[in-house]
Amino acid sequence: MDQHKIHRIIESGVDFNINQILSKAWEMFKEKALFHIGFMVIIVCVQAAFAEYAESFTPIYTIFISPPLICGFYMVANRQSQKEYLEFQNFFDGFKYWWNLVIANLISSILAVLGIILLIVPGVYLLVGYMFCLLFVIFGGFDFWTSMELSRKLVTTNWWKFFTFGLVLLAMNIAGVLCLIVGLLVSIPMTYLAVYVLFEELTIDAVPDEEHPQVIS
Repeated sequence: MDQHKIHRIIESGVDFNINQILSKAWEMFKEKALFHIGFMVIIVCVQAAFAEYAESFTPIYTIFISPPLICGFYMVANRQSQKEYLEFQNFFDGFKYWWNLVIANLISSILAVLGIILLIVPGVYLLVGYMFCLLFVIFGGFDFWTSMELSRKLVTTNWWKFFTFGLVLLAMNIAGVLCLIVGLLVSIPMTYLAVYVLFEELTIDAVPDEEHPQVIS
């Protein structure tokens, strides 16, 4: 992924259709529904195991295990988008970028929380702004700070639209809770798939012409 091209995208500004993004994410989910639900069940079981049997170690899960684990949805979404061969084990490919994901997630979360504690508004701004942080780490191959800044700058070009997108995803997950919690097995994977679809749509021009958007190995 070409950083100079990303900056040109940022300079020109971005826009998108939320309904189209959700529609594409839904088609992606349906294509491998059992895979996505199955992986979500694994995440729930891991979280439940920490909460029940190792509650004092829950921060370890949150900091060191959760980021690469949830990025599994992004890894699989990329393979689906590129029509590549897909196995269930690909959900764990996020661990190939373990350290960078952990650092990026930790630093961005700390800054967002500090912003909320201090004045609330800066925290909300950063929470939305770092939406693509982990995606830039994985698919751009950038370090944590570059990924954070590229995400923030990209989102800032149309922050209110991204904020609305985030609210829609939040509402979708609230609906998942209301559906006897089971709905979260669909709404949470859909959330990550939608974020991936949006990221790919916005950054497609930053990929060299001779290449397809794919995981940096």
